[in-house]
Amino acid sequence: MSQHDILICGGGLVGASLALALAQLEFDVALAEAVPFGKAEQPSFDERTTAISNGTQRIFKALGVWPLIERSATPIKRIHVSDQGRFGFARIDAAEQDLPQLGYVVVNRIMGEALWRRLNEARIKLYAPARATNTSVRDDRYEVTLSSDLQPSAYTLEPRLLIAADGARSAVREAAGVGATHKDYDQTAVIANIGCQKFHNHVAYERFTPEGPIAMLPITDARVGVVWVLAPKVAAEVLQLSDTDFIARLQAAFGLRLGRFTQVGKRSSYPLSLTQAERYIGERLAVVGNAAQGLHPIAGQGFNLGLRDAACLAEVLADAKRADADVDPGSQTLLQRYAEWRGEDRSGIVKFTDGLVRLFSQDVGPIKAARDVGMLLFDLSPQAKDYLSQLSLGAAGKIPRLARGGVLQE
Repeated sequence: MSQHDILICGGGLVGASLALALAQLEFDVALAEAVPFGKAEQPSFDERTTAISNGTQRIFKALGVWPLIERSATPIKRIHVSDQGRFGFARIDAAEQDLPQLGYVVVNRIMGEALWRRLNEARIKLYAPARATNTSVRDDRYEVTLSSDLQPSAYTLEPRLLIAADGARSAVREAAGVGATHKDYDQTAVIANIGCQKFHNHVAYERFTPEGPIAMLPITDARVGVVWVLAPKVAAEVLQLSDTDFIARLQAAFGLRLGRFTQVGKRSSYPLSLTQAERYIGERLAVVGNAAQGLHPIAGQGFNLGLRDAACLAEVLADAKRADADVDPGSQTLLQRYAEWRGEDRSGIVKFTDGLVRLFSQDVGPIKAARDVGMLLFDLSPQAKDYLSQLSLGAAGKIPRLARGGVLQE
């Protein structure tokens, strides 16, 4: 039986980042991940692309991860939003916001490799592959049973704080009695990387079509990462098309702003829903990342919101550690501070994202006309663009130090 200050269950992008942050605070940190590092089955570390905000970039820099990512990160200089076959459009330019970039696009695999390299250099006990099969609170500690196909018998850990970072269908969160609501959007995201005739000029595109929105995220060379949202039946049909037919269908929906599409990589898909944990905390439990909220990709806010969960929890624990070196990281007082801090940001981002999904899912003439007028008004409003660019740091409330470019131990 091993005792740790903190056990994080889930070694995806958010869980691994949180482990690095907490290791800076001289806590005894353990990380349990169900999939061995380097295996394609780890959904957080695949070939999908993620748009990361400027705040997320600063968090990675503070964790020592950004130097391993930077050369593979593509800056977003401009965002172009349009409505297929209609007059509505909107643009956001980094230069107009006095920013060097609006964010970056990074392949998940690159982020995963960088995080695990730093984890192996840090003072963190790694249990992988291992998953929690039984959890219960015993006095001032959790008792967590970890099982692994590579170990003949299960073993028990006793952390003072347990962190659920194991995804939207979090088994750890559910076992602790923290439920969640699930809203099925009845949509599927089709994912692929596409070669283009024209260079993207660091522009990210969001094009709304009758079948569903298409996001084109700039990546290295003349390639873009595609997220094409479709009805499940249509997505299944699209996935079965030959490369030539897939490219032709995508070209017809998106248009020629990037010239002709020249090739397509491996295609994959996943169903879309909104998941919200009933609360961020339980007894000696904190919930972060997709275990706390899983969002539709339409606004590119899910991972950035989850990483702010990690940054805020780390800051609460850093402040407590500074005041008392022997602080109990599972103290309900500390966990309550974390929960109260995260509420406003999550509420704002969830409402914004869910509102976009509903707005652009409406196929009624008057709603489409009002939507197009709204986009044009947005395009003419510096104040609206300034608000949207600030989402890179959070929707509301205090911004965590790491996202502002600070350090945990000030």
